[in-house]
Formats: sequence, C-alpha cells, structure tokens
Amino acid sequence: MAVQRVEVYRIAMSGPGDMSGLRTMLDDGRIAACDIVAILGKTEGNGGVNDFTREYASRCFAQTVAPFLQCTEEEASARVALVMSGGTEGVLSPHATVFVRRFVDVVDGGGTQQKRLAVGVAHTRAFLPEELGRTAQIEETARAVRDAMADAGINDVADVHFVQIKCPLLTAARVEAALSRGHATVTDDAYASMAWSRGASALGTALALGEIAGPIAESAVLNDWSLYSAVASTSAGIELNSSAIIVMGNSTQASGDCIIGHAVMQDAIDLQSVIAAFTSVGLNPLQADQPGLELVNVLAKAESSPDGRVRGARHTMLDDTDITATRHARAAVGGLIAGVAGTGLVYVSGGAEHQGPPGGGPIAVIARIVES
Repeated sequence: MAVQRVEVYRIAMSGPGDMSGLRTMLDDGRIAACDIVAILGKTEGNGGVNDFTREYASRCFAQTVAPFLQCTEEEASARVALVMSGGTEGVLSPHATVFVRRFVDVVDGGGTQQKRLAVGVAHTRAFLPEELGRTAQIEETARAVRDAMADAGINDVADVHFVQIKCPLLTAARVEAALSRGHATVTDDAYASMAWSRGASALGTALALGEIAGPIAESAVLNDWSLYSAVASTSAGIELNSSAIIVMGNSTQASGDCIIGHAVMQDAIDLQSVIAAFTSVGLNPLQADQPGLELVNVLAKAESSPDGRVRGARHTMLDDTDITATRHARAAVGGLIAGVAGTGLVYVSGGAEHQGPPGGGPIAVIARIVES
C-alpha cells in the first residue's frame, strides 16, 4: 500500500527573485522537482494590487523548477501551486515554504499509528470578474476545497488544520471587461476587491468543511462577521484569475515526520492562542531546548479589528492614510508570533475577512519530529 510522505522546507530569500536556496536543494538532490506540490512565499512588496513581487517570485519559481521537470514555465506553474503573499513589514523576513510530497510503499495495514502531515492541492476554474465576491466564487471554492481534501487523503474535516488559498482580484481592465458584456462587478475599487475575493474564498472553505451550513447568502460577504472559517487563509493577487488551494492536515495514511496543529487568534494580541497553536503539536515555546521536535514554520492570518478597537482600546489602523490597515496588522501579528517562534521567518498574511473572528485569525504550526 502506498501512503504519502510530506516534507516541508523553509528557505530564506534575499529578494523575490532569489532562487539560490531552492536551486541548491534541487541540484544536490535533497528535493526532487517532480515531488514539489506547493510553494508558499512571503515577499517584501506592499501586499496591495500593484505588488509586483508576487508575480515576479511566482515566475522565478516556475522558471527554476521547469528545467528539472522538463516542461515549460507555464506547465510548471500548473503543476505546482504557487502562493505568494506580499508584505514583510516589521520583523517579518522574506522566505519560501516548499511542500514536497511523494508516495512510499508501506507494509499491509498502511500508514502509521499516529497521524502525520498530509497535503492536497486543487484549483478552481477561472472566474469571470463579475463572479468575484459572489455566490459563484463561494460555491466553486467549496468544490475545490473538497477536491484538495480528497487529494490529501483526509476524510475527517477535524483533521484539516489550514487551508491556504490564492484567489484573484479585480483590476480596472477586468472591471471594464465585465461592463462591456453588460455585467457589474461587486466593486470597481481594485483594492477593495481583494477583501471581497478573500472573504468569498473563506466562506467557501467554511462551507466545504461544514463550519457553516449552506447555502450562504451572497449578502453575507463582508457583512455577516459571525460567519467564518477557523482554518482558512486566503490571499488575493493580480497574477491569476483562478484560485489555487492547498489543504493541510494530519492523517494516519501519511508516513512523514511532520505534524500540523492550529488555534484561532481572537484578536491581534492574542498571545494565549499563539501558544496554544505551538502546544497543539507538542512544542513548548517557553522551553529553548526540546529534544525530538523542531519548528518548521508558522502560518497565520492578521487583521485590524473592523470595529476600531482591540480589547476596548481604540486603534488607528483603519484611519491611517499613509499605511494600509493590512500592513499594520501584518507587522503587529508578525512581531507577536516572531517573538514566540524566535525568528522572523514566519508566514503572516494580512486581510482576514471571514478567516477567524473579526480582528483575529487562524494560526497553524508545523513541527518536525526528529529522531534522537
């Protein structure tokens, strides 16, 4: 019987085009390009509509693995889920997290006695501009999340700990294209469209995992904040018109040495939930030396509370016209998590609409079991 073995590598980057770390691992055989299923990148752009670092990094990753796969750059992009999240404010450090999956034969009975990290990938169809932020995006995302869960070999939604989605946004050209066909988009503001797309994608995840009973009213997007997913992490970008979906969880039908757990931050200063995420995989962030376990990476969402307050105290993130609220939130949450992790090489994405409670967001920790 064949089961999956997932290996996860965190690679520091000196810039969005720095492929030296990945290339070295490909050249020396530590990673086989045919086994790479997903790459999550944190790039130092502004995280907004015009953040070119996301597309640049995606193209560089595709160009790097394509020769090893003996295919074109476009084919490499289709084979590997490339999710680039812009914005490394504060102490956050640019890096890539590479997910490698291969299938290995095990003795009859399959898998391991304990659950290990399993990863599944799927893509939605291409969205029309007028579908973003609306029912079509919610339902299509839900379908693709189910497909990714099946690809991961995870049968129980309770074993899903993080769902990373890269979704499209609207541009002036895309809005105009919809209007030329007689259709109106949910907004004509490109920056605002990022929130609409993220929110609809998160609600689609919640629908797929049974966190919310369907059908979900279209009017709930960016309106009913009681509806959210506890494991969704969605990021919008200009570099695609469909969504790439990566489901991460634990399964007895996986035989690797990594495990994943999660918690849900209730607000941007929720230290207890950060610690809970670490302890969910057996890590004690207050203990420097922990034989048998090592941190691989932390994946989290960050958001400035939409009511303008954090535990009763007023914040000014929503009113700052110099720095967008998502950049404030990434810096604040990134600093909190980095302090616990002991490194700025953590993946913190801004804009958590319907991803955790208002002002909060999911946080997942991946750890590696090290044989003594």
